[in-house]
Amino acid sequence: MTATIERGAATAPVTDSTPKKSPARKRPGGFLTSSNGKKVVMAVTGAVMVLFLVLHMLGNLKIFFGRESFNEYAHALRTLLEPIAPYRSVLTILEIGLVAAVVLHMWAAISLSRRAGKARPVKYVAKKSQASGYTTHIMRWGGVTIALFVIWHLLDLTFGVVNPEGFNSAPADRMVEGFDPSRWWVTLIYVVAVVMVGLHLRHGVWSAIQTLGWANRNRYRVLRVTAGLLSAVLVIGFLAPPLAITFGVVK
Repeated sequence: MTATIERGAATAPVTDSTPKKSPARKRPGGFLTSSNGKKVVMAVTGAVMVLFLVLHMLGNLKIFFGRESFNEYAHALRTLLEPIAPYRSVLTILEIGLVAAVVLHMWAAISLSRRAGKARPVKYVAKKSQASGYTTHIMRWGGVTIALFVIWHLLDLTFGVVNPEGFNSAPADRMVEGFDPSRWWVTLIYVVAVVMVGLHLRHGVWSAIQTLGWANRNRYRVLRVTAGLLSAVLVIGFLAPPLAITFGVVK
């Protein structure tokens, strides 16, 4: 017995019943809404804040050259580009830019943290390393501590609201009276906050270096040490004036 096979059925084209995947939709907002974009925002705004800290530290150290030197520095900030620009206008623009950098930095940090949480809804079974947990706490609570300190710092030394000398006093007088030995608790708050800034800065600078792709094998150790040294210099530079005032070196 011979079997016959219909030619039409045997040669009929085979159709793929597997459903085709639709092309992935791009996130609205482009690069800045992506994880890499937000990391770049954090790196750039972090660099702006580091530059501000360096300049601010150098200005604070003027107190060691006398009250007049410090007051001249404060006056120079308020009269930048005079008479072309009105009194304090350039400083106000710089302050607005700094506030914008801080807001963008916080926005990027919070967005990245939330995105990481959504991408990992189930906690790892294995415990995180102590170093990882330490870094997380420093970056999270350090940021909150720094934000609260900045508010206090502005009310104390910039606007004079909580300073014994008040707003109409000279900047040097506000600084000296603000860290008077009788206000040792203010100095203690300042020390704790500045140390938190240093720890936050050390991790932030290193993260920025990695984000920008500069941390290759040849420069790994050098850049890591540089991040630590920069943080240490800023901490020492910011703590020197208040501690010198509190212990009577500067009067």
